Amino acid sequence: MLIGLVVNAGILSVLLVAAAIHAVDPDLYYRAAQEDRLLEWFTFWAFVLAGFAFLRNAYADRRARGGIPWFAVGLGVFCLLVGLEEISWGQRLFAYRPPEYFLEENFQQEFNLHNVIGTDFRKLGMQFILLGYGVVMSLAAAVPAVARVAARWRLVASPVMLAPAFAIIAAVYAWYPADFTGEWVEAATGLAFLACALLTRPGETTWGSVNAIARHAGIALFASLATLGLLRLQHGSDAERIDVARAEIAALVADFESPRVRTRCNIHKRLYTFMRDYGQSYLVRGEFAGLLADTGNETRAAYLLDPWNSPYWVRHKCRRGRAVAFVYSFGPNRRRDSTEWELGGDDIGAYFSPD
Repeated sequence: MLIGLVVNAGILSVLLVAAAIHAVDPDLYYRAAQEDRLLEWFTFWAFVLAGFAFLRNAYADRRARGGIPWFAVGLGVFCLLVGLEEISWGQRLFAYRPPEYFLEENFQQEFNLHNVIGTDFRKLGMQFILLGYGVVMSLAAAVPAVARVAARWRLVASPVMLAPAFAIIAAVYAWYPADFTGEWVEAATGLAFLACALLTRPGETTWGSVNAIARHAGIALFASLATLGLLRLQHGSDAERIDVARAEIAALVADFESPRVRTRCNIHKRLYTFMRDYGQSYLVRGEFAGLLADTGNETRAAYLLDPWNSPYWVRHKCRRGRAVAFVYSFGPNRRRDSTEWELGGDDIGAYFSPD
């Protein structure tokens, strides 16, 4: 009982931290949930560590019993794929341009598969994993007769002590009490799968697994901080592309201030999505498109990408008589540093006066 409380509390602490930050400092909450921040890298490392832990379990099981521990292998591969999907297979890390299919069909214009799938199906799949594997299969495997069948078929159920954590994560995801809830849910899910992998290690005592969970969670946190530090060194100043981005931003401002482009209050979208959703096709025919055509960057012009092959964004925020509008790039660090009201960090952008 005590062990279950400790492990569940550790997993759900991610959601408690999210709630506390949202209550105390909404702006920090907003920044923390952006791409390539500590939260996303923690999610990546939690899933990657879980993946290797499951594969290690599969190797130990094969050495002990022979045969193919297919379910443990599948869990390991699944976790590794989720981790790589979380960082879009290194697209922002290496600033490469994904194939045009993903630029057009992926609403985030990123090289990953989960954002090609419709939102409703994506949410349904997430709930199926959380409730199907984390709760239903877990409770079923607690029945001795079912456990014997599962062992014979080499199925690896999540320990029943983790069912409360999986159920609460699923409930919070369904409730979605604040923007970016999904980012915190993904981090908690990664931690839950890491706990599952370590609690199902062959020959390990339960308290030994708890110690391993704490140790691996610490490794995930340290690896996330180290990754952020290395990325700062990697990105550097990138002066040439910064100059290019500034010239392109000036052209985009001219497009937005022309009578041919219309925006509206409370929009925050990638420019390509904004163009498609609101019929603003002049963005691929105006000053910006002409500038890029002269430099042979027609693909970037067609998909409204910055020099780092990330989307340009537009924000038009209005509240209580206050309004601000700006177009921007994430800049050389390829992550959002701006707030809801102003440009910040190394984001490259400019304010404009909407017509």
